[in-house]
Amino acid sequence: MSNSLINSRKKLHSVSSSLKKGKYMPAVQAVRDAVLGMLKESLMKGERQEFEQMIRDATYALNADANLRKVYPLVITYEPGNEKALLGSMNELLKALQEQVTDEAKEDLAAMQQRKENELQKGQDHLDREEYDKAQAIFEQLVKEFGSDSDLKADIADRYLKAERYQDAFKLLDEALRDDPNAIFLYNRIGMVLRKMGDFETAEKYYLKALAITSDDEYLHFNVGRLYYDWKKWKKMGQAAQRALDINPNFKEAAKMLQFAKKKMS
Repeated sequence: MSNSLINSRKKLHSVSSSLKKGKYMPAVQAVRDAVLGMLKESLMKGERQEFEQMIRDATYALNADANLRKVYPLVITYEPGNEKALLGSMNELLKALQEQVTDEAKEDLAAMQQRKENELQKGQDHLDREEYDKAQAIFEQLVKEFGSDSDLKADIADRYLKAERYQDAFKLLDEALRDDPNAIFLYNRIGMVLRKMGDFETAEKYYLKALAITSDDEYLHFNVGRLYYDWKKWKKMGQAAQRALDINPNFKEAAKMLQFAKKKMS
């Protein structure tokens, strides 16, 4: 017996145990692969009879599984010599299972997103009532649960920023930046937080890192200008405003910033 047929035999023997464990796709895939292997090989009479019986047993097991019948209510039939028809049924069943997995994944994702939004709102309610420890406990649990979600960290950081909890905002943004080191919007937000904290030198370093990644964002240059406004570095403020205008000549706020800088320098 060839290695291919030996593997097909093993797969057919695995069908019942896979079904008992609720592993429906591996069970169906095993039958499909075994039938394909059988079709590709030239079997001796005894080998064919053995495989036909194993396939009968496997299809019986598939039909007898109540959960699988909910996904695919049609009876799976098999007659020796009609392996191609069985192969078609297995392909249909695999497609039905895949669609179920996709639907369940969508439902799980929607439920997870709803839970995330509910917890964010709870945390926001505590922030609004200045119950900062309670808000922090909820947000920390969310971050722990969805640790790789840099957008979530940025969202929570924005909430802290609006509540003037700058140190909490900085901590989260710094974590998010480690997750996604090329995210310009994170550098921008960190710069804003540090500017409000009065740490102008560190804010400038983050902004310069962002500009090293991209220099064609007029709003980034404008925010750098805001930093230099608070820092009272009028020349650098004017340069930042000019760069923003070079990118977008219709940027009215940048034009006002440039005028202000020139007035301060004159």
